[in-house]
Amino acid sequence: MSLFKARDWWASVLGEGEEFDQGCLCVGDVDNSGTGYDKIIVGSFMGMLRIFSPHPAKPDELTEADTQLLEVQMPDPIIQVELGKFVSCSESLHLAVLHPRKLSVYAVSGTAGNVEHGDQYQLRLVYEHNLQRTACNMTYGPFGGVTGHHFICIQSMDGMLMFFEQESYAFGRFLPGFLLPGPLSYCIRTDSFITVSSTRQVECYRYETLAVATDADTKQDSNQQSKSSGKRLTADWTLVLGEEALDICVPNTSPAMSSIFVLGERNLFCLKDNGQIRFMKKLEFNPSCFLPYASVSEGSTNVLMCNHNNMLLVYQDVTLKWAAQLSCVPVAVRVANFLELKGLVVTLSSDGHLQCSYMGTDPSFFTAPKVDAREVNYDEIDAEMKMLQRVIREATKTQDILPRAETEEELRLTAVVSSSLDEVSCAIIPEMNGMPVPSVTVKVKIKSRAVVQNPKMTVCVQPPLAVTQDQFVLDSMGSGSELVVSFSAFLNGLYPPADMSGDIAVSYSSATELNPSGIPRVSQCKFSLPLRLVCYPSSAIKNAKYKITVDTNKPPVNLNEVFPDFSEKSDNNDSSALGFQLITGSKVIVLASKTSQRYRIQSESFEDIWLVAKELVQRFDQHFASLGVKDFRNSFTGPIPLPEYFETVDHHFELRVNAQKYQDLLSERAVQFRAIQRRLLTRFKDKTPGPLQNLDTLMEGTYRQVLALADAAEDNRERLIQAFARLRSATHLLILLLSLWQGLNSEQTTILEATLLPLLQDTPQLGWEESVDAAVSHLLKTCLSRSPKDQAISLSTGPLTIPKDTSRLKKHIMLLCDRLGKGGRLSLSSEANVPTAVMMPAACETIPEPIIEQDEEAPLQQDAAKYIKKKQSSKRVKSKSGKERRKK
Repeated sequence: MSLFKARDWWASVLGEGEEFDQGCLCVGDVDNSGTGYDKIIVGSFMGMLRIFSPHPAKPDELTEADTQLLEVQMPDPIIQVELGKFVSCSESLHLAVLHPRKLSVYAVSGTAGNVEHGDQYQLRLVYEHNLQRTACNMTYGPFGGVTGHHFICIQSMDGMLMFFEQESYAFGRFLPGFLLPGPLSYCIRTDSFITVSSTRQVECYRYETLAVATDADTKQDSNQQSKSSGKRLTADWTLVLGEEALDICVPNTSPAMSSIFVLGERNLFCLKDNGQIRFMKKLEFNPSCFLPYASVSEGSTNVLMCNHNNMLLVYQDVTLKWAAQLSCVPVAVRVANFLELKGLVVTLSSDGHLQCSYMGTDPSFFTAPKVDAREVNYDEIDAEMKMLQRVIREATKTQDILPRAETEEELRLTAVVSSSLDEVSCAIIPEMNGMPVPSVTVKVKIKSRAVVQNPKMTVCVQPPLAVTQDQFVLDSMGSGSELVVSFSAFLNGLYPPADMSGDIAVSYSSATELNPSGIPRVSQCKFSLPLRLVCYPSSAIKNAKYKITVDTNKPPVNLNEVFPDFSEKSDNNDSSALGFQLITGSKVIVLASKTSQRYRIQSESFEDIWLVAKELVQRFDQHFASLGVKDFRNSFTGPIPLPEYFETVDHHFELRVNAQKYQDLLSERAVQFRAIQRRLLTRFKDKTPGPLQNLDTLMEGTYRQVLALADAAEDNRERLIQAFARLRSATHLLILLLSLWQGLNSEQTTILEATLLPLLQDTPQLGWEESVDAAVSHLLKTCLSRSPKDQAISLSTGPLTIPKDTSRLKKHIMLLCDRLGKGGRLSLSSEANVPTAVMMPAACETIPEPIIEQDEEAPLQQDAAKYIKKKQSSKRVKSKSGKERRKK
């Protein structure tokens, strides 16, 4: 904040709700009074034109209405106002008013009054030009070196410069490479126009070049004619700024030398008239407007600059000479001479605050009030300190990043899945593999505890599951009201799902005292679909390719009691065997041992075991809990079926590689197809027809190849989606077996799921293999590391890209299982205790990122069930001579 404030000499607020910009302010002797004193002309976007002759109010005056000479309502918005010699056969100053589609030139005259009402001023239209294009801004000057007159150049919104020689239209030229209009100014000394294009570079065009260039009515005509006639419009010089320009000004301070000032968003540039940079000033604020003017020091120029911090700064070249505080943010600044004071600074804000001020030297100091001295009571301070410490301890007991949820939500959701399937299925595909596709109804009960505005419910299930309607727009609900919404879920794909759960989210607005329109909130709930939705009861078979065994600590139970919904329609009355026929998969068999406490799950497809295994474990827990058994536990003794799991991984990776190959081939064929098209087009346009040289045959063959590749890529994409769903099922099964094998708790299982299932779907930019490899490597270097030295090694932060093969990923997953089998525990809290990186001596080389592969690699040829036998780490002992030798 500045020590000094700009002293108000005269101020006024123009209208109410009007808007102004940098071209809406102009000062000069508009009525040609000959006194040498200026008037202020202001135009607004509302079309209001005002002329002021300000003077400070005298003590005995009650109003300042006599300072406003004229106020006229124009029919169109006023973009810019300028004063100049715009009328032929007259050297008087006239007022040019630029509207979006019209340029009007007025004469302002005053008549001396004979009564106390004072002088009268009139605005008379001299001539006007109707514009064919929407105007943006304008500049004026003695174009072409004329004397005693001023011409006008208007820049349109589509990049056309329109030149008017007073009452007549001269010509129009389009700027090359135009996109958006920029500031425009005229340099008298070089007879050229300076603007800043959308490419953020200053461009200079000579008037002579513009005058002799080809005339055109449209941009297309301009391009065609410039090519045919050779009179193409080119810039005299250009200079790259690298930022947008707010304004351009060329002050007439010296006839021998002219400077071009360009105000950027962060810098002030001063250029010579040949485009060379004279100096540049980096600004530490956001400027709003500026005005260069003549300095008392020869060879330098003063610049008035206003910024968005309400500051008025005075620079002499690059040196800050003065700073003063303003009452608003100006969008235009001028210097004017009035009757009682010369050199006043006139500023105009965007909301119409017009102010005439000067830079005084009366500082504004703030003196803090004195504080009453009092004696310090140390007992009260100690009691207050203990109370504050107790509050801090209570607040820091929880380490949660997110705030705790309120005990009672404003909207409570309850999802109830029907215990029976729908009598009439709502499935889109009524039959798959010769079996009817069922559907089940889900009812969502919404109960409101407060007023809820604009609730919207969204239902999400994982493919290939689908619902009859996933978006619901509900009516606003009052306090205590209830609402029930129903929909049906069904199978809608030719492959089994990996997840039978769904999510429901209701977004709504809750009004408060401070925000009556409502604060956005979200309530969520989950639901699980029954296994009966994706499979039917089937007869049991004794042999299958893939088998897993689940152990329990209780005697075997009747499977018909655990699966009553499947035993009713099953033809097999054997209680120790139960069959499940997936609608879009293979048959899964559950066999209960009659002599031991084991249950075998077998199928011809490894990933199809997942849904039945998950359902078996959950129903066992529910069955024994209903009997009051508290020490029931499921377990898995191994071996972990990693080779079977890796088959699913390799199949998914192969499809990803094929997708990339199809993409590359499509790109090559598309480039070839476009090249053939260009060759044919050139042949067809040639005036002397020639043979096509089998280009048409080549184009047809290429077109057929593009279609075939596109069909193959689409087919591969569909198979990749199915492969990823099967990979997710196999990964879920692997996580279940690892948790049963090592007795992982819910927190550790969640970490394992986040590691092996980081994605819900594959994308071309990020796939499952590289994501899982990075996550597993992170666990192996943190909570599952062998020593703190491994934790000290910095993790790789490079971009994730598709690997060349899956060998590295397989090794890491095998190491993960090995570390878990040897007592490793998954935890995120250990990451906070990771020691800092060890500074290696200069003679030591850093360990490469794949450190886990140095001493712990296991040959893939061995059976993964027989976990890796680690190589014994080398132990180093020192001999008597002091040299190290390895002991194996």
